[in-house]
Amino acid sequence: MAYKIPYYVPRIENYLEKVVPFINKNLIKVVLGQRRVGKSYFLFEIMALIRQKNAEAPIIYINMELMEFDHIKNYKDLSEYLKSQITTEEKHYIFIDEIQDVEEFEKILRSLQAEAKHDLYISGSNAFLLSGELSTYLSGRYIEIHLHSLSYREFLSFHQLTDSNQSLMIYLQFGGLPFLINLELKKEIVFEYINSIYSAILFKDVVARHQIRNVSLLENLVKLLADSTGSIVSAKSISDFLKSQRLEISPSVILNYLSYLDQAFFIQKVNRLEITGRKQLEIGQKYYFEDLGLRNSLIGFKQTDLGKTLENIVYTHLKIQDYKVFIGKNGDKEIDFIAEKNGDRIYVQVAYLIESEATKEREFGNLLAIKDNFPKYVVSFDEGASGNISGVKHIHIRDFLMERY
Repeated sequence: MAYKIPYYVPRIENYLEKVVPFINKNLIKVVLGQRRVGKSYFLFEIMALIRQKNAEAPIIYINMELMEFDHIKNYKDLSEYLKSQITTEEKHYIFIDEIQDVEEFEKILRSLQAEAKHDLYISGSNAFLLSGELSTYLSGRYIEIHLHSLSYREFLSFHQLTDSNQSLMIYLQFGGLPFLINLELKKEIVFEYINSIYSAILFKDVVARHQIRNVSLLENLVKLLADSTGSIVSAKSISDFLKSQRLEISPSVILNYLSYLDQAFFIQKVNRLEITGRKQLEIGQKYYFEDLGLRNSLIGFKQTDLGKTLENIVYTHLKIQDYKVFIGKNGDKEIDFIAEKNGDRIYVQVAYLIESEATKEREFGNLLAIKDNFPKYVVSFDEGASGNISGVKHIHIRDFLMERY
């Protein structure tokens, strides 16, 4: 019997466009992203596209989070299951969700890819999926799509909201996990759900995977990062702070924990780049959260944190638009974001409000000090955000997220 594709709400960002050129090509399509950002439903969207072109296309879907697939523990079990499902010689479309839960899954993937009979799609909630030895093992045999939580535009579409300051504030508070479409957008309801996702990410994707014993330290580290969103931090500065709290933790342990959180897509590390000389600086990075709702569920959503949350959401927006993003350093001046794509570059400064001449001088002046002709933007919540100063455009945050500039 043909696999019945479940109902899904289409994503409106360009994820599907990245997959289309590779459908029916002998490459493994890998969808990566934080737990609960909608990877399963994106796979359904790909299935629907395949069925549009071939209504009889045989689809095999395996979701390792469902009990019916509990018997699949390793690549041998997976191989046996696929053999039982592939009963004809025609090309099958194989989708395996959360494949990292299958031991040595890379062996069956490479075997299937080498046979070149079927079209393969997999998803995973950990960047380790394609790192190190595994990346070498499958080198040249896959393409990668990083799925994010909902963009502001997608959030409006999912919740059938109009673009307004009120809608933006709801998004900044609750974030963009797709399942929120099924919940009433009230703090006590939303954060109860989000806290369960936080626990799943922390304990399944970090603690269990990396056999962490000091869970209390990990939780304190996450809260510290939430409070320090948008600030330059280092493993040493975190270690020194914890030492002041009578916790003796070495910078190397901190680095490991940060790496584990990054691999689970819970946070994202952004390196600093010296604009003159194009040198990446090894000390001092910033960390942003994949989903603001997860951050806010830990430390609350406060008016005083709007500058931090706006900066986080601008970073996520740039990543969704496929920019490679850095923190900029130009002498003694800091640039919030240098974003590069296809040989082009933009510079972005983010502020909650430009309320004083000193703030105006800092935000615009830092960009004006850069001596090149790439576009430069100051993004803020000011109602009158428009126009430019000597070529530096001032844009309202909503216009930036909606790409009205």
